[in-house]
Amino acid sequence: MLTHTILNQVHTDIPRPEFPRPDWERTDWLNLNGEWSFRFGADNEGAGDSPHLAAETAYDLTITVPFSWASPLSGIGQDRKGTGWYRRTVAWAPVNPGDRVFLRFGAVDYHCDVWVNGSPAGSHQGGYGTFEFDVTALWRTEADNTIVIRAEDNDLDVQARGKQGYGESRGIWQPVWLEARPQSYIQHSKFHTAIDGTVSVQARIVSEEAQEAELEFDFDGGAVRHRESIRLEAGENRIETSFRVESPRLWSPDSPELYEGEIRLSGNFGQDLVRTYFGIREIGTARFGERGYRWITLNGKPIYLNGTLDQSYHETGYFTFPSDEDMRHEIYMLKRIGLNFVRIHIKPEEPRKLYWADKLGVLVMEDMPCFWGNPDEQARSAYESEALETIERDYNHPSVFSWVMFNETWGLKTDPKAAGLTGDGNQGINYLPDTQEWVRGIYQWAKRLDPTRIVEDNSPCNRDHVETDINTWHFYINGYDQLRAHVTEVVEQTYPGSAANYIGGNVQSDAPLMNSECGNVWGVEGGTGDSDLAWHYHFMLNEFRRHDKMCGFVFTELRDVTNEFNGYYRLDGTDKDFGYDGIVPGMSLSDLHTADFVVIDAPPCTTVDAGSVQTVSLLRSSYDDRYHGQPLRLEWELAYDRLGTRIVHDRGSAAAAWDGYGVAPLDPVQVQMPAADAVAVFAVQLVDAAGNVITRNFTTFDVRSGQSEGAYGVSGLTLSVPVADFAEQTFAHQWNSIQNHKVSGGEEGAFAFDISLPGTNEQPLIGRMEILFEASSKRLLVRNKEGAREQESGIHFMHGALSDPEYNPNTYYMTGERKHESRVRVLIDGEAVATIVLPDDPADSRGVLSWHYQLAHNKLEEAGSYGYLCKVEVPSRIASRLNGSRKFRLELQADEGGIALYGRNAGRYPLDIVIQCQ
Repeated sequence: MLTHTILNQVHTDIPRPEFPRPDWERTDWLNLNGEWSFRFGADNEGAGDSPHLAAETAYDLTITVPFSWASPLSGIGQDRKGTGWYRRTVAWAPVNPGDRVFLRFGAVDYHCDVWVNGSPAGSHQGGYGTFEFDVTALWRTEADNTIVIRAEDNDLDVQARGKQGYGESRGIWQPVWLEARPQSYIQHSKFHTAIDGTVSVQARIVSEEAQEAELEFDFDGGAVRHRESIRLEAGENRIETSFRVESPRLWSPDSPELYEGEIRLSGNFGQDLVRTYFGIREIGTARFGERGYRWITLNGKPIYLNGTLDQSYHETGYFTFPSDEDMRHEIYMLKRIGLNFVRIHIKPEEPRKLYWADKLGVLVMEDMPCFWGNPDEQARSAYESEALETIERDYNHPSVFSWVMFNETWGLKTDPKAAGLTGDGNQGINYLPDTQEWVRGIYQWAKRLDPTRIVEDNSPCNRDHVETDINTWHFYINGYDQLRAHVTEVVEQTYPGSAANYIGGNVQSDAPLMNSECGNVWGVEGGTGDSDLAWHYHFMLNEFRRHDKMCGFVFTELRDVTNEFNGYYRLDGTDKDFGYDGIVPGMSLSDLHTADFVVIDAPPCTTVDAGSVQTVSLLRSSYDDRYHGQPLRLEWELAYDRLGTRIVHDRGSAAAAWDGYGVAPLDPVQVQMPAADAVAVFAVQLVDAAGNVITRNFTTFDVRSGQSEGAYGVSGLTLSVPVADFAEQTFAHQWNSIQNHKVSGGEEGAFAFDISLPGTNEQPLIGRMEILFEASSKRLLVRNKEGAREQESGIHFMHGALSDPEYNPNTYYMTGERKHESRVRVLIDGEAVATIVLPDDPADSRGVLSWHYQLAHNKLEEAGSYGYLCKVEVPSRIASRLNGSRKFRLELQADEGGIALYGRNAGRYPLDIVIQCQ
């Protein structure tokens, strides 16, 4: 087990105290994070301006490194373009006298000049690459040293800056540290692993003179050792060697095996020791069986990539995480919901976060940062420099399986006339042939630089691949029918020689097909705002797994950001409740991310007649050989809620043939619907011989009796009162929705209903009476008070334009940790008979009817909202009176938490206000 020695973290409260590079760690170092003197430079103030190099008094602010000066955690919190000056005095000497001293930077955005003790130490350009300066000749080992840094960030059009609009990475935004090395040292090494255990190493070694040396590799607690005598020339040396690991333990998301240890360089100069690690794994693509297309493979086997887009944005540190624990937690949050893959969006990730991806087991698709101006020579040169730094820095991370060279043609369009959210109406004209050939050259260059990984030329939403290892595409479409048709069309247009998804006369190869961005965040007019995504997510993943050609997806996104609210988690890290366990007991998000999956080839909800027989078509989708040839069974049941009692109406099981990769049909299941109004859930699970559940899935049916008063399969007589038929209401804000099947009121107030009971001919005696209804609290949004405001979804959203979701007409907050409670008093003819606590105003997949009865696929009307089934038994003294009068006034009085009532075609339960008499 690799132990990361931290020499200077005892009794310190500096931020990010751990060594910044666990993939390349030395023990003699000093962390320079913490407080630095700081000041903003005047406009056009250049590196030659000397006052900042001389006097501490020139600095009027204090900044906390390593946080961007725009971020709250920096202590500055000002989003100012231009120049920032940093100054710090430090005393430090290497443990071994005579060792070299290096000043190292994780990343500085964008142009950086450094002085040590008044003398220039070096300069660097680029916002994402790591860099270092050998400051040995300038360093005083027995006195204080003054470090001055000038960082300039002007958001130049030629500057590769990625998608920073959520929070700018200005100035120093990754750790800074001092590091000691002997006069001859290992500068870098690349590990190239094969699943037979062969490990090839390419090392760069800097030697102070021509000499003999020993290069040693010691990993896995001494179980893996290799030593080689080498001849070094003065200066930089490139050394190639290899060794073999017996019975190798392969790295994968399910088993993230790391070989941790150290590399030692020994000679007359002493010893240089670097602690590092590698993972043995192979990434590739391959055809299986008679297929004319490829799948992505890990260690020679297909892998289905269940992934998400990660903006890597934190609300206080922006793109710098506050702590190492925060980075570990990000990877944990992916793992806990069953994801095995993440796309780091338009930026390289911090090395420590990649370390946790290596350690915990998540595959990483890493994007290069883009520029936003024209693709001229200056922009191309800057881009190529940063892309090289990225690939060189992150080459050894086993988690990184793919490089994405460009995203959505950003920075590749010349003088675009229109800049939309994801596309450009003049795309074919603006993406010039010359630029396309440059992109092809970048793809080929990356393949030469790193032949071990999948490389994508451009992750497209404009159908403009040129040459690529994977054939991906983006889409944001809401509505089941629309999404199904789109995905089917893409799959059918994918075959070798097809021009679909390519530009400039280029055509498809047999490269694997996968989605690299999807969701419904932009699938409705004006964006979804902050609404339920569980319903859409379920049917979208079910549709993906229906197609044998598809081998993965990237859902937008892991966390909400400043103007997109479609994360698995909220920006502050709190949970969203997808509600699947409320539909199928025990089901969670992870059931949609299993390598072995049961596809239900049906819409998410279907309207059917009570008592009808329905055929449910099933498919198996397998991208793991774990269960191949094993005796598996499909277990299914049809269940519904009968006024508060869960009824299993039908169930069955059958052997499941699970004997190969890909998608294949299973025997369909016929089920008879209940003879009552119900939301019936057909749930299926795949179980192994021991009864362990491998995966779960479901579809729903709106079962309609056709009876005006509803039929619920209970004794006695039932009377239904539509929720919109209230006699009066006293709320400050009141409205109806979902075609009048939902009524809402807030803040405090009441709905009153005048109800006529059945006459004595129909119901001779009312001996017992119960009132049932579905209700939730009502969290008022700003739009409920002031009216909705639609915000144009232009390219400014890609630059982080703020959005207030409460004005968005599509917003209805998805169920989460934050609750909105209300208390409702139930009165009959003015007499209180019950008080009901409504815990929340939820919206998620349980709001089946609110989703099923949406009128338009591209406009959301309180979609997914639902309530709680409320039952009030009328006291006998009142029932006795009503037995005679046969009428009463029902009042539902809400406190400041408000109330929403759900009718037959809204919410979770297919009922209006129901009066049950016995």
